[in-house]
Amino acid sequence: LQANNPYRKSATREWAEAIIFAVFAAAFIRMFLIEAYVIPTPSMEGSLLVGDFLFVSKAHYGIRTPETVLMVPLLHNRIPILNTESYLKEPSLPYYRLPALESIDRNDPVVFNFPEGDSVYVFPDRTWSIYDYRRGAVPPEEARQIKAGTKKLITRPMDKKDHYIKRCVGISGDSLQVIDRQVYINGQPAKNPKYLQFMYIVTFPAGAINTSKFSEWGISKGDIIAQQGNLSYVIILSDEQKAKVESLDPNIEVTPVDMRQLDGNSGKFFPHDTEHFPGWTADNYGPVYIPKKGATVKISPENLALYRRVIEVYEGNQVAVRDGKIFINGQETDAYTFRMNYYWMMGDNRHNSEDSRVWGFVPEDHVVGKPVIIWFSTSKEGNNIFSRINFKRIFKPVGNLE
Repeated sequence: LQANNPYRKSATREWAEAIIFAVFAAAFIRMFLIEAYVIPTPSMEGSLLVGDFLFVSKAHYGIRTPETVLMVPLLHNRIPILNTESYLKEPSLPYYRLPALESIDRNDPVVFNFPEGDSVYVFPDRTWSIYDYRRGAVPPEEARQIKAGTKKLITRPMDKKDHYIKRCVGISGDSLQVIDRQVYINGQPAKNPKYLQFMYIVTFPAGAINTSKFSEWGISKGDIIAQQGNLSYVIILSDEQKAKVESLDPNIEVTPVDMRQLDGNSGKFFPHDTEHFPGWTADNYGPVYIPKKGATVKISPENLALYRRVIEVYEGNQVAVRDGKIFINGQETDAYTFRMNYYWMMGDNRHNSEDSRVWGFVPEDHVVGKPVIIWFSTSKEGNNIFSRINFKRIFKPVGNLE
């Protein structure tokens, strides 16, 4: 009877329906529960490595309902090969987040939408924000293309901004300062990550250069930033790696890089106002107060740069300064009460990380989720496909990184 049933589905239709169901089921899981994420940059080394594939829980910090409604399933913001955006901006939904299983604590790794990713230029190797371009941070060739108009400016809704992963160093209500590379929270030294890294100038004695152990110690080719002369290298090292390099020869000199010479008073660092915040570098920064919902701060032309983007962009107000006076939504004021919580995110690779020191606070509505496990890990180094798989890192939990 089944064979003669005129309503019996063909094998092709059954396969098509199964594939469609699988795609939408996977899209639902990705949207609301668990999303796969790959580490693209070395900003979190040696805690998280380039090539680590993570599962990110969206439930831990509260499931965020999508703002963007129409999109290609299973893609974040770009369609490969076509090199175009994978969504339509309209229609859209307002921000809403379900109750969280836990709050974000200091030292937690967090995946979030890049705060300055609302207006970007997309290049093959990376994306630059319009703010990078205005600050002169874009390399000359890319900057030339942007200036010539050959690169289209793409505006993105909040949930389609690029994903970043950093460590939460400060939570809302904290006062943060960096003094001689050490982070201080509310005046007290913060706990340092186990694999915290900085740049050093490593000078070998003549004839004593020996890098054969570097790979074994977790020092990759990418950690060797530059060569200075025949015997000196700029290398990114953790304290443990630094001690091992020094053990190679008693005459090896390992000297911290002086970031004041590199950063100076360039305006590279948030809030990019060298008149009122001079001399801030990667190693000496702040102090800054991290906005907390309901908290009120005094604002003036001298400190407005710290909070203007929060007030204007993240919380949707109009800000103007006239004759030394600040106007918010047309009303003169010298104070502002925050409507959201904010976080301060930094990479463990402190001298090779674009983080809150460059682009400021992360709003709570930009938080995506908590990485929970490394499900796969690869490396660019190795002689064959098997040697490029980091078997020791597979299924390693990352929810509470040291």
